[in-house]
Amino acid sequence: MSVLPPERGRELLLLILSQIPGIGPARTTAIIARFGLDPALLDAGRPEFAEVPGIGEVLAAEIAASLGSQAWMARALDAANNQLDRAAELGACILTLTDPRYPPLLREIYDPPPLLFVRGNPESLSLPSVAVVGTRKASSYGRQAAEQFSRELVLDGYAVVSGLAYGIDMAAHRAALDSGGTTCAVLGCGVDTIYTDPAGRLWPKILERGAIASEEWIGTEPAPGNFPRRNRLISGLSAGTLVVESDVAGGSMITAACALDQDREVFAVPGSIYARNSRGTNLMIQRCHAKPVLSARDIVAELGPSGAAPPSGTQDGTTCAPATLSKEEARIFAVLGEEAVHIDLISENTRMPVAELLVHLFELELKRAIVQEPGQLFRLRRPSS
Repeated sequence: MSVLPPERGRELLLLILSQIPGIGPARTTAIIARFGLDPALLDAGRPEFAEVPGIGEVLAAEIAASLGSQAWMARALDAANNQLDRAAELGACILTLTDPRYPPLLREIYDPPPLLFVRGNPESLSLPSVAVVGTRKASSYGRQAAEQFSRELVLDGYAVVSGLAYGIDMAAHRAALDSGGTTCAVLGCGVDTIYTDPAGRLWPKILERGAIASEEWIGTEPAPGNFPRRNRLISGLSAGTLVVESDVAGGSMITAACALDQDREVFAVPGSIYARNSRGTNLMIQRCHAKPVLSARDIVAELGPSGAAPPSGTQDGTTCAPATLSKEEARIFAVLGEEAVHIDLISENTRMPVAELLVHLFELELKRAIVQEPGQLFRLRRPSS
C-alpha cells in the first residue's frame, strides 16, 4: 500500500492526503512535520495520526480508515496520477513544501499550501516582490495609480504579485510587463482556467516573464470559496501588500488582513472621501492598518532595497507609436491630445459611429496608447501616467 513511484512519490503522497476530508493545509503541514514526506505514513494507524497536533481521535480514525481502504486508495491514486499527467501536458510543475524551489516567504505563513501548481518560471515566485491589489471596478484614478506603482516597483527591482482579476490586478500585471519586469499571478482556480483573459492578451506574457500559480487542482473552476484562500497566497508571497482601490468589503481587504496576520507590511493609496472605491483604503489608513503611500519610493523606504537589478531595456511608458496601430486606431490617435476629449467629439472628428468607436478605444487602452477618464473622456497617455 505504501509503494509509490519514486520519481513522483512526494507529489503523489500529498495529492492523496489532500483528498481526505478535513485535512487542509495546516493539518497537512502538521502531518509532514510528524512523519516527513515518507510513503510509510500511508500505513500509519489511528494512534499515530491522533498524536499529530490539530488532529483528534475522530479525524485520526477517518484518516486511517481512508488510507486503509484499498478501494479508496485506488481511486485516490488514480486521481493523483491524473493531476500529474495534466500538469505535464500544461508544462506546469508541482512544488511541494520540501522542494528547494518552494517560495521561502510563502513557507513562513501559518498555513502554506502543501502543493503549489505553477506554470512559467517557479523561481520567479521567490523574487523580492510586492502584491498590488484592488477592486475589479477600478476607476481611471485607480488604474493609473496601479500602473504607476507597479512600474516604479519594477524599476526598483521588485516583482509584482497580483490575482489576474479585472480592474486593478490587470493594470498592475500589464504595467509590470510593459516596464520589462517580472509579475506573478495567483489564481483561485486551476492554472488551466484563466477565465479573466480567455483571449490570451496577457497571461502568455506572464508565463514568459513570471509565473501563474494556484493551490487548486488543475481543472478546478472559479468558486467564491476559493478566493479568500487565494488571497492569503498573494500576501504570503510578498514582502508587502499595496491596496490601490477598495470599498470596505472585498477581496483586497481580505488580502490586506492576511498580510497583517502574516506580519507583512500593508500599504494603501489614499483616495477621495467621496469615492466608494476609496472607502476601504482610507479606512485602513485611518485605523493605522495600512501606511499611506504616494509613490513606490514610500514602499521601498519601508521594505528596503530589493537587492535585485532593475530590468534592462525597460519601456518608459510613452504612448505606442502610430505604426503599431490599425488604420481606424490611427485615425482616433490623430485627433487626441493630452487634454481629454469627449467621445461625441471624437466620433464627429473621426466620422465613426460611437458603437464602433468604443471598440477601437478599448483596443487603444489595452495598447496603453490612451487613457479613459470619467464621463466618457479620452486622452493620450502621458509618459508618467
